[in-house]
Amino acid sequence: MTSVAVTLAGETLATPLVAASGTVGSVIDFARSVDFSLYGAAVTKSVAPEPWPGRSAPRIAPMQDGMLNGIGIQNPGIDAWLADVAPGLDEVPTHVWASIVAHDPDGFGAVAATMTRSSIAAIEVNLSCPNLDGVPFALDAAPAARVIASVRATTSKPIGAKLSADARSVTEVASAVMAAGADWVVMGNTIMGAAIDVRSRRPLTSGLISGYSGAPIRPVMMRCVLEIRRDLPDVPIVACGGVSHADHVVEYILAGADAVGVGSAHFARPRVAHRILGGLRRYMKRNRIDDLAQLRGAYLPWE
Repeated sequence: MTSVAVTLAGETLATPLVAASGTVGSVIDFARSVDFSLYGAAVTKSVAPEPWPGRSAPRIAPMQDGMLNGIGIQNPGIDAWLADVAPGLDEVPTHVWASIVAHDPDGFGAVAATMTRSSIAAIEVNLSCPNLDGVPFALDAAPAARVIASVRATTSKPIGAKLSADARSVTEVASAVMAAGADWVVMGNTIMGAAIDVRSRRPLTSGLISGYSGAPIRPVMMRCVLEIRRDLPDVPIVACGGVSHADHVVEYILAGADAVGVGSAHFARPRVAHRILGGLRRYMKRNRIDDLAQLRGAYLPWE
């Protein structure tokens, strides 16, 4: 009998799918649109130490097969999140990971400490949002490690470190965050992008530099997953970027991922997981695969 369950850093996920942060809101406010029982985990929108208003409009722009997003992590802040969102998470039929963000390591630690009082299963540390002021922590191993160390000091929850393909060396950053206390890495976030309307001469998003997501970034993330698996074979990886089909899940697992995030695809098809899992099971049956662990890192290189 085929099983789509996977193991991530010793934790069993019912399926390899992870609903990516920023694409399913607070999770509970998407419960009527998304069947979360089909996911191994669902990740909340990032929460900061205090309320963040986000950027002014325009904040989203379609780009061929992808999308530019310059929301700026609008969120209510940790105190409001704990009061208004956390109580509903027990009703979600999968593991809920809470994404956290801040401007400095102490801020990340403070949010993590408060998050730990809720029923979340894990904390995802957003080191890599490209549409905030300043340089993302995930671009440099040392500051990324300081953030993870601050979070680790305040919580016993499992920690996922969300990295960036824009880093000069993703394996250097991955190694640093794991040494600082992360349990797995998420590879990755949107990549930095921008566009200008030639008629109005205005940027398509108010902040100019935004996050580019969707199908076009999948080869970029695939390269990063392959590099991490090659250089750091024991690091658990959640791969994310451009996933909308079962073949994309299989491809990431063949590259070495342990689980696979579904993000922008939710905007076009909120119930995309039904199609992905159906296709995944058919692939496994057709290829006589009983366990997804048989596929992990099992791509065949050219001689």
